[in-house]
Amino acid sequence: MLLAESYEQCRRLTQRAAQNFHYAFLTLPRPQYDSMCALYAYMRITDDLGDDPLQPNHSRQQALTAWREELTRALAGEVVEHPILPAVVDMVQRHHVPPDYLFAVITGMERDLQPVRFQTFAELDDYCYHVAGVVGLCCIHIWGFMDEDAIPIAIDCGFALQLTNILRDLGEDWALGRVYLPAEDLQRFVYTCDDLSRHVQDERFRRLMQFEADRARSSYRRAERLFPLLKPIGRPILRAMLDIYGGLLHEIEKRHYDVFTQRVSVPRWKKLWIVGRALWARKS
Repeated sequence: MLLAESYEQCRRLTQRAAQNFHYAFLTLPRPQYDSMCALYAYMRITDDLGDDPLQPNHSRQQALTAWREELTRALAGEVVEHPILPAVVDMVQRHHVPPDYLFAVITGMERDLQPVRFQTFAELDDYCYHVAGVVGLCCIHIWGFMDEDAIPIAIDCGFALQLTNILRDLGEDWALGRVYLPAEDLQRFVYTCDDLSRHVQDERFRRLMQFEADRARSSYRRAERLFPLLKPIGRPILRAMLDIYGGLLHEIEKRHYDVFTQRVSVPRWKKLWIVGRALWARKS
């Protein structure tokens, strides 16, 4: 497949599937926008292979293993079948993205193949690194950064976004056999998996959720230190991403942490306003 066609496939997938991220991508110049679409397409396909509800776990594992092998061949310069991989390889080469970051995402998805139960925060943190922290690292390579101090902060930024998603999707993840909140945190607030299965929303639950939201807020605050370490074109998209996902966390808090009744989201008009503000700041 021609490289231009591969990028077009990535753009279409991103525009169709990326509800929050695509708004932020619009703040970038076209070359970086295309690279972010290639990164998102890779993430989306990896996630779909690991999360396909129509396939048993062993089939998902086989699909992820095959995907890992195809990515390896593509990065080695071999011709491969999947239409997005030429764009992904070009993105890696153009921005000097360490390929290990992409393989780490597959490892993270493999962890979701079995029922998820984390005992400690360290286990949650390690999981978030594989499914989100490495994405933050890919992003700063695409946007450009000026100091190695950006690396741990980008990982922190990914953690903030992923923990926000975990809080939003608590009920959906339970239905899939996944409890991402550490057992030590549930025990701290005397909240059980049985309570979670019944969507109990009492004072124990609200205190637990506030504890996790405060943890996410701390990571958002640390992520603010990334701005001066990025090249100028990366600052508007970081601002948009932090504001959109920070806004999602705010919506969860506004609902007193009721994430079971309906899916929490940031209104479309607000996301457009956030993007418009970031674009204006880029031009100023």
